[in-house]
Amino acid sequence: MPIFTVFQTLALQLLFFKINPFFMQTIGITGGTGFVGSHICKLLTAQGHQVIIFTRGGRKTAAAQVSYAHWDPAAEQCDTDALSQLDTMVHLAGANLAGARWTEKRKKEITDSRVAATSFLVQQLKAHAPNCKTLVSASATGFYGPDQPGMIPFTEDAPAYPDFLGKLCKEWEAAVQPAADFLRLVIIRFGIVLGKESGAFSEFVKPMSFGIMPILGSGKQMVSWIHVDDLAQLIIKAVQDVNMQGIYNGVAPEVVTHKALMQTIARAKGGIKIPAPAPAFVLKLMLGEMSVEVLKSATVSAQKVLNSGFSYRFPTIDAAVKDLLQH
Repeated sequence: MPIFTVFQTLALQLLFFKINPFFMQTIGITGGTGFVGSHICKLLTAQGHQVIIFTRGGRKTAAAQVSYAHWDPAAEQCDTDALSQLDTMVHLAGANLAGARWTEKRKKEITDSRVAATSFLVQQLKAHAPNCKTLVSASATGFYGPDQPGMIPFTEDAPAYPDFLGKLCKEWEAAVQPAADFLRLVIIRFGIVLGKESGAFSEFVKPMSFGIMPILGSGKQMVSWIHVDDLAQLIIKAVQDVNMQGIYNGVAPEVVTHKALMQTIARAKGGIKIPAPAPAFVLKLMLGEMSVEVLKSATVSAQKVLNSGFSYRFPTIDAAVKDLLQH
């Protein structure tokens, strides 16, 4: 090979590495065995990256590119040797919001699993992860309140709403904010995540198999959603794109009413689907305070994500539902 060609090749490789710091990283994920985390893990390993999943189990795995490290923030325990290997951390861990009725005890568990655990993680990264340059942390669009007449969609600079979930998200984000002093921090506020394995979508689909199309409340409430694959790709972009920094709404560009969402699922499944309204007062009796989130109309903007150059595979609810039902 001519020496000029050799130098050209080396120069291109160095340039690629300079503009693509994502090349061959070791990436940690808290909550990596969960719904969203498992999708991210598959994408990262398919691209050749090493993944360390931080979990209380600390399990072994046969996959060459995946390992497990002990992580128990309630006991203030974390595998510091694993932390020292990281180039990036993706923080998704937190108790399931819909896992149980929101009693005062349950709300404390939810809060501690996010706020206290996040503070602990930031401390551990600062002390034991000198090579970690990026932290991508989850939050939720529950940060925002309900739509008001004449309002424009919620953007990332809107204030937190003073209910349980709004306060939780505000404290959660405040807990991770000190990390911005020593690394690049990206916070993604998740909308309603649609995926066939878990989450709201599977619950919406179940009654359809019996010819029933449930409509929660009035059905007019706006749903800010995102396909799980798009959310996983957005998180990976946040890891890779050094220009991304700060807060982003993890939602699709198209916001739909709850009724339109259910009708889209019904059409895609085919057959006769009888509407079955679930009145607001019934949901309040069944779910308690959690019913506020089920019934809340929140129109959340995806414009900042679009401005970042992110390309959605499923920008419309029709495309997302068809994909989820086909696969």
